[in-house]
Amino acid sequence: FGRAAFIIVVDTETLEFEAFDNNENKNAFKGAGIQAAAMISDKDAKVLLTGFCGPNAFTTLETAGVKVVNDQTGRIIDVVQKFKQGNVVYAEDSNKDGHW
Repeated sequence: FGRAAFIIVVDTETLEFEAFDNNENKNAFKGAGIQAAAMISDKDAKVLLTGFCGPNAFTTLETAGVKVVNDQTGRIIDVVQKFKQGNVVYAEDSNKDGHW
């Protein structure tokens, strides 16, 4: 997730959202996941819904108390609704090697 073009933070109660340009992290030589994870934590997010999360980002999020749900695909609204319905599994580890 650290190299995504944008990071979307959604309030799951109101469905209001804010999109954050992740270009700086996307183009970083290293540390993209850690920096993106720090941004997520700084926005007081409680859960990250993502397709992929590398080990450094996962550790950073875990340390910050942010839960991770990997392997999510499709439209953001559909993924959020799935989360709201409790149809997700919280990750116990990353699902990608670092530096991919």
